Amino acid sequence: MKTLLNLIWLVFAGLWLALGYVLAGLVCCLLIVTIPFGIASFRIASYALWPFGRTVVDVPTAGAWSTLGNVVWVLVAGVWLAIGHITTAIPLFVSIIGIPLGIANLKMIPVSLMPLGKQIVTTDRAFAAYGV
Repeated sequence: MKTLLNLIWLVFAGLWLALGYVLAGLVCCLLIVTIPFGIASFRIASYALWPFGRTVVDVPTAGAWSTLGNVVWVLVAGVWLAIGHITTAIPLFVSIIGIPLGIANLKMIPVSLMPLGKQIVTTDRAFAAYGV
């Protein structure tokens, strides 16, 4: 079932969202200071392509620098990526088959707003390690 949902996601939402994350990552990699933002954006781009069967968990060792970086990220790119998720979720909710995809889109908004200090893991690993 995960593979079927991922294939439908890839066609209707994943490709466009991943391109947005890749574009944000390329822009962030232009300056040395913003390379960590670019790496986080590329990591989320892979998650945006194939989200079902994976989840986002907090990194317990992330400190104040990731919090400060997330504030900068929200102002620079996070808001626009979150708007992209909302814009993509609305038409998915219109169709019956797209409702799970719209829900997945809305679940990706927190990581699009605050990507630093997060890790993308398989749902099996997250359940075993974190009880999520």
